[in-house]
Amino acid sequence: MATADNLDTPIAKKIDLSKGKLPFKGKGLSGCVDINSKSIEEQRRYGVERLAAAYRIFSSHGFDLGLVGHISFRDPEFKDCFWINPLGYHFSQMKVSDLCLMNQNGELVYGKERTGDAAQSIHSNIYKSRPDINAVAHAHPMYGKTFSTLNKELKPITQDSCAFYKRTATFTDYDGVANGPDEGINIAKALADKDFLILQNHGILTTGTMVETTLWYFLNMEEACKSQLLAEAVGEPIVIPDKVAIHTRDYVANDLSAFASIQPLLDVLWEKEPEFLD
Repeated sequence: MATADNLDTPIAKKIDLSKGKLPFKGKGLSGCVDINSKSIEEQRRYGVERLAAAYRIFSSHGFDLGLVGHISFRDPEFKDCFWINPLGYHFSQMKVSDLCLMNQNGELVYGKERTGDAAQSIHSNIYKSRPDINAVAHAHPMYGKTFSTLNKELKPITQDSCAFYKRTATFTDYDGVANGPDEGINIAKALADKDFLILQNHGILTTGTMVETTLWYFLNMEEACKSQLLAEAVGEPIVIPDKVAIHTRDYVANDLSAFASIQPLLDVLWEKEPEFLD
């Protein structure tokens, strides 16, 4: 049974990432599976494959500046642990075998190297406070971090931006890099029962029930920030009325829609960069 490099923890002894591999579903949506109906090993392997893929997609979108940014996935068996990137690995090179498993106390329980302190603080505290969340994504993309400086809400000015209408909170107490527990605790409190978060003077954050949906919401949130910045730079954008915005949100921003929307990007990655599965 595979164990973590240079680690001999009780959890590491129970994990073998070589098990649970499912065949590639093929292009499109018809081959998608209900992963929640599969075994724990299959759920874990499915999750870490999508997590490694998500990092590469982040990189392809330019969300890979230095050491900032991180995406995580709650382990389906050990619920107080989450898979995340080891500090210093470039997102474009991420592989399943590179990922590390951290517990909520900041201890590395599987993997070669631990994640960074800021990532640990933010993700662990969100998972502690929100048992319904199974994935978290955070970075400092150009339009998201720029929008975060304006003390504004994302408005439902396009069909796509309706996804964030009345589902987004703002964290206004920026106090430097989140390398200690307090900042992560405060970020989790600011998120509260919402799904998405604008971190003032910092960046954006999305959550979800799985990696795919969380990733799609992040890509879409960055586009929504960009759209509003551009629109307000040249005029006063027309805001979609409340009832229409809510109806649109519920149609375009449910888990099924988000899951389906990200599949073409994953399909391209499977074809062009299959080494991420290693």
